[in-house]
Amino acid sequence: MNEQVMDYLHYLLIERGLSSNTRKSYQRDLEQYLFFLHKKNITSWQNIDRFTIVAFLQYLQKEGKSSATITRMVTSLRRFHQFLRQERYTDHDPMQHIDSPKTSQKLPDTLNINEVERLIEAPDTKKPLGMRDRAILEVMYATGLRVSELVGLKLNDLHLSMGLLQTTGKGDKERIVPLGDMAISWIETYLEEARPLLCQKHAEEEHLFVNGHGTSLSRQGIWKNLKALVLKAGILKNVTPHTLRHSFATHLLENGADLRTVQELLGHADISTTQIYTHITKKRMADVYKQYFPRA
Repeated sequence: MNEQVMDYLHYLLIERGLSSNTRKSYQRDLEQYLFFLHKKNITSWQNIDRFTIVAFLQYLQKEGKSSATITRMVTSLRRFHQFLRQERYTDHDPMQHIDSPKTSQKLPDTLNINEVERLIEAPDTKKPLGMRDRAILEVMYATGLRVSELVGLKLNDLHLSMGLLQTTGKGDKERIVPLGDMAISWIETYLEEARPLLCQKHAEEEHLFVNGHGTSLSRQGIWKNLKALVLKAGILKNVTPHTLRHSFATHLLENGADLRTVQELLGHADISTTQIYTHITKKRMADVYKQYFPRA
């Protein structure tokens, strides 16, 4: 059974072109699934029916998995069993009559304009790493890039004279994103004054943002630096790199941007993913109304 899982993961990578992170997510889900099937002494895909799937989902629930995790698992199993049937490893699909559990949609945290400005101004720009951090924050807020997209940026992805950068998002889909004047200015400052000092021993490094050793900055490095800057800025919210992406989208909509444009800027394949931000702006509208209307 392990062999068919490996075939499926290979299919996701080669034929579907999914990113490494997405593929790893499917792999983790299927490893849990295989572990459960092994415990139940099930050794053939042909022996799995809808009752097996229900028992597995109940097992996940007893293990304390969240409804969001179980929903994602249902999606993973649905696609995997479709693959098994398509490749004729089995002649039936046990997921055919399994419904996805309903999940409550949790609105992502966002920063207001004042908090964004405090955070962006937190780095010590008299130091090379401070210039780098300022440029990173300016780019994250100006573009709404995912952290994986940010660390993947290379020097040749920049088109500063046109005010654009090129990025590769989920599913290896490329998109062009505009840059604001402040972001361009800090990228230029970083490239001229900080990056050459940081890359003295690694002049061949192609990635835009580098660590103190002059090599490409990791996602973990971004998280660690952001946590320190949030603390320095005196922001009490739980801020992650994705918070700046959420804030970027929310502030665009609050200032009149249309949903389709925000979808393109964020690189969402489906507009339904972008629509969560309309809930945030409506919630903010209700909060402002309650705070300022005398008879609310």
